[in-house]
Amino acid sequence: MGKSKEISQDLRKKIVDLHKSGSSLGAISKCQKLPRSSVQTIVSKYKHYGTTQPSYRSARKKPLLQTRHKARLRFATAHGDKDRTFWSNVLWFNETKIELFGHNDHRYVWKKNGEDCKPKNTIPTLTHGGGSIMLWGCFAAGGTGALHKIDGIMRKENYVDILKQHLKTSVMK
Repeated sequence: MGKSKEISQDLRKKIVDLHKSGSSLGAISKCQKLPRSSVQTIVSKYKHYGTTQPSYRSARKKPLLQTRHKARLRFATAHGDKDRTFWSNVLWFNETKIELFGHNDHRYVWKKNGEDCKPKNTIPTLTHGGGSIMLWGCFAAGGTGALHKIDGIMRKENYVDILKQHLKTSVMK
């Protein structure tokens, strides 16, 4: 279904005035030669927002650099000129979720018309994704540190416990 023609601001005001004067939505739609649904939408939006101005706006574009990206860039520029001894004392750590059957996202295939259900165009799935595992790990200039399996959902309390238990042993390596 295509986009209908925009209703002018004057006509919107006229519809609201007719409704305020007691005319029914059906009578207004016949009088103005508009679909009843359009008249109803204009009146209900006027009641909700208090104006007959169209409420659509273009979406704000998502910034390419998020806060975490900017923080990484600040860190890199602040510490980029450090010598090897500095970097040999840095321990990097992070957590990650690994899906049992690949990534949990949309997958695309090239297909011809009428080939929707052919095996080469389908991807086998399991209920609830088949499971996943969450891991915490770390590394430094001297090699890898501890790798810890996280049970359940990662919360700040769990993260603090992991740091208390595994960070010290990883630093000693």
